[in-house]
Amino acid sequence: MKVLSLVASIACLASLARADTPANCTYEDIKGTWVLQIGTKGHDKTISCDELGSVDSSVKVELLFPDIALDEFGNKGFWTIIYNQGFEVVLNGRKYFAFSNYTVDGKQVTSYCDQTLTGWSHDIYVRDWACYQASKTTTVLPKHHHINEPSFFTQRLYETNLEFISKINQHQKSWTAGYYREYERMTIENLLHRNGGRKSKVYSRPKPAQPSAEVLSMAEKLPASFDWRDVNGMNYVSPVRNQESCGSCFAFASMAMNEARLRIMTNDSDHVILSPQDIVECSKYSQGCEGGFPYLISGKYGEDFGLVAEQCNPYTGKDGKCRTDPSCSRQYTTRYRYVGGFFGACNEPQMRINLIRNGPMAIAFEVYSDFMHYKGGIYHHTFLEDKFNPFELTNHAVLLVGYGADETTGEKYWIVKNSWGESWGEKGFFRIRRGTDECAIESMAVEAFPIF
Repeated sequence: MKVLSLVASIACLASLARADTPANCTYEDIKGTWVLQIGTKGHDKTISCDELGSVDSSVKVELLFPDIALDEFGNKGFWTIIYNQGFEVVLNGRKYFAFSNYTVDGKQVTSYCDQTLTGWSHDIYVRDWACYQASKTTTVLPKHHHINEPSFFTQRLYETNLEFISKINQHQKSWTAGYYREYERMTIENLLHRNGGRKSKVYSRPKPAQPSAEVLSMAEKLPASFDWRDVNGMNYVSPVRNQESCGSCFAFASMAMNEARLRIMTNDSDHVILSPQDIVECSKYSQGCEGGFPYLISGKYGEDFGLVAEQCNPYTGKDGKCRTDPSCSRQYTTRYRYVGGFFGACNEPQMRINLIRNGPMAIAFEVYSDFMHYKGGIYHHTFLEDKFNPFELTNHAVLLVGYGADETTGEKYWIVKNSWGESWGEKGFFRIRRGTDECAIESMAVEAFPIF
């Protein structure tokens, strides 16, 4: 499959258990030859990789564009970049994941894309753990960008701009904007977190891959519309929830995907609601209310550590130490991946194929200030600005549940479950223009498969 553009983007807000990860590294930066320095093996999943410690072994790995990994002994494996934050390698019976290295000096971030922070390695059966670090054999020049910090203006309460809402509705007829009273009880900073967070800003917008002839042929045979909320009268989508002002959209989208796929796999007999709070408090692969990635949560965390039911750690929308009931059993996942196989291989036809074949999936898109006022219809960005409230572009993780087309206009759309409560949008859901990569929604879909 030819990839038109493989560039870095992030969903929601990325972070480590130790700090935020505002690194910005692309495929072009990462591909090449790396040396992986591996610490002592034989640990279990409770290992702390804040520091590497002593090095027990090393392996040289060549990462070929876009997804082939080769070690110095000729073993062939797989790799993918994870948005613009790091990469995962699966090779010779082991998995390696680490975030790219970076430093922060005030508002300036410097990314060192030829180095990683200390990451985690384990065998494919998730039994034999070790820490590791990696460095590239060729130098990549440091990259610099600036991040905005909370200001006086973002600490004030949100102020509804009725003129802005009116302009949205006058500007187009595809969707309707409206007034949400609950916004006025939140600061602009709270709303930025709920939308994904300022550090989720897309520095290089990704593009969907060119679909192959085989994919197009398969997509042509699909029904004109499909909705997992009504398949032969059955609803396989779990109830809408509210993440509130915590930047936990990545956790809600990830849990919602696994909840829906469990319902599908068990013929609607397993209605478990999974705990986003367990992710917020306990995940080594995210930073709680500061955010994370569906790829690392719906799949990797689910495979490495497992997911728990809501009652094992009820949602509070606040950070804190891990309070999950240790006696609770965990629900594991497997075969996590970006739709298309690796980051940058996604496109609209593949999303429809995998949606019908495998179930709802976690996706991400760019949130603009007009989207916050969505009440119904088929959303597209109007390019209008809210002059009352200093909002910033963010990325938000949500759940794809269906697709269709307007009977009158023929406009194609996706059906998406949000995590802003049932009073928002179309009873907690929204429709968004399909087939045009509206707000980058067709470039970063993620799926995983629950084990039951």
